[in-house]
Amino acid sequence: MAIDRQPTPVFFGRVEDGRLKLHERDAFQQFLNRLNGKLVAVKVVKKSQQRSLSQNAYYWGVVIPLFAEAQGYENEEMHEALKFKFLQKHTDTELPTVGSTADLDTGQFTEYIEKVRRLAAEYGCVIPDPGAVE
Repeated sequence: MAIDRQPTPVFFGRVEDGRLKLHERDAFQQFLNRLNGKLVAVKVVKKSQQRSLSQNAYYWGVVIPLFAEAQGYENEEMHEALKFKFLQKHTDTELPTVGSTADLDTGQFTEYIEKVRRLAAEYGCVIPDPGAVE
């Protein structure tokens, strides 16, 4: 039995007046044609905004360097330690996996940064608010 390993395409559109208006309607139709006669599942989710460039700049330019220096870590080591602390998946197994900050949307990344700032404060490292740095 062959396993289909092709990634499932993601199609984007906008809901207007209760109807879905696809951005790439022809590509979507071609994909549907390949599935003719097969049982399918349809999932519609609100597209989230990935973390912003300003959030990323604040994280890598302020949060990580200040906390890393205070703890004696290199920046990348600090980043990995924080991901392990706050972005673990499958924590109920002996081998947890760690998520990526690149997968966080703007709201999730804001929450992540706030957790990091609180942790840093517990270690005596004060990280200024995003609006307080240039």
